[in-house]
Amino acid sequence: MRGCYYARDTSCCQLIIIIIIILALLIILIIEMSEEQPVARERSGHTAAADGQYLYVWGGYVSVADHEVFLPNDELWLYDLESGLWDRRDMSGTVPPAMSGTCGCIVNGELYIFGGCGDDGQTNEHYSVNLRDGKFIWRRETLRSGSLPSPRDKLSCWVHKGRIIYFGGYGHKPLSQINDPKSFVVDEASWAEDIFWGWNNEVHEFDPERSSWTEPQTFGRAPAPRAAHASATIGSKGYVCGGRIKETRTSDVYCLDLNSWTWSEMVGLGLAPVGRSWHTLTAASDSSLFLFGGLSVDCRPMSDGWIFNLETKGWTKMEHQNKDKPRLWHTACQGRDSDVIVFGGSHDYILLVDKGHCNDALVFQTQPQPLTRLCQDFIASRASSFQRQIPCLPTKLRNAVQKRTTFFRLSRNSQNE
Repeated sequence: MRGCYYARDTSCCQLIIIIIIILALLIILIIEMSEEQPVARERSGHTAAADGQYLYVWGGYVSVADHEVFLPNDELWLYDLESGLWDRRDMSGTVPPAMSGTCGCIVNGELYIFGGCGDDGQTNEHYSVNLRDGKFIWRRETLRSGSLPSPRDKLSCWVHKGRIIYFGGYGHKPLSQINDPKSFVVDEASWAEDIFWGWNNEVHEFDPERSSWTEPQTFGRAPAPRAAHASATIGSKGYVCGGRIKETRTSDVYCLDLNSWTWSEMVGLGLAPVGRSWHTLTAASDSSLFLFGGLSVDCRPMSDGWIFNLETKGWTKMEHQNKDKPRLWHTACQGRDSDVIVFGGSHDYILLVDKGHCNDALVFQTQPQPLTRLCQDFIASRASSFQRQIPCLPTKLRNAVQKRTTFFRLSRNSQNE
């Protein structure tokens, strides 16, 4: 009898141990789920702009069961450029329709978006949201003077002296408003009664303080009408590169002097990128631009990077570690220390196969990093070797190293997935 009681007690103990182990595993799982960091969903055709330590991402679309689905229009994603962590913020107010292909930029802490394409087609509506008050309330811009540009998407913009200058895009106009075939090229495959779609090379200026629109007269030889091109601002100059013109794609570079409104083509010698659209162009320094990705003239998603020297007007192909990550209809913004942060986009030719949308942030180092940054990243990338020393650092430096430690940990986890 004593042996039976012993066996029964042993079985009960084993069962209790198993239950404890299961409960412990459940607790660990719950803790890991609660600590799991939010990440912006994969997308293409979105808007992104950087200000201070954050990259702000809104809109775009993703493919679900062979259908294009616009991302929620009442949320804004914030990406910490130092730690690599994402944060989602709810938005309210006069919320814009869900769209892709809109043009966004930040002026004095306000995110402005214009144009884009939603369920009802291209639009010329204009919205803004204050990024600094923590409320994230959208408001629709009220026109006080001037005339709105016609509806369009896949356009670009420059910011100069607190004003926003929009260029190009694809959209529609009534036949009565198509006055110059050199500034609006009709898409012969798209029209409805007296409404025609096409590409334009128009320049429109918006003054946020006055809520006014003007269409300045430009001088010199303007770029051909185009859409899905790329642009960047350096000082008082706005640069535009490539884009789609009817059935062709180009890699030409033009400069618009934003004071004199004079166009000039920057013709370089030697090696140059192939023609493309849906690429990005980002200021890398006071005298250079960084081009990445896009859809080539023969419809190949690209992963090449190029530096354009504004002084020599020459291209240099840039070696980088993301050659296996082609992207098109992504965004690229200047981060800290001349880093360029590429987010989202697709690695597929989206007009045929639309399943390759991405949500990773690619970092391109376009210039030598300052000594302080090199030291911080050296310690942060080897944090386990400096566990005793990091707590002894001055508060500001310790916080910076801890943020970069998080960045490298997330990067390693992403590479291992």
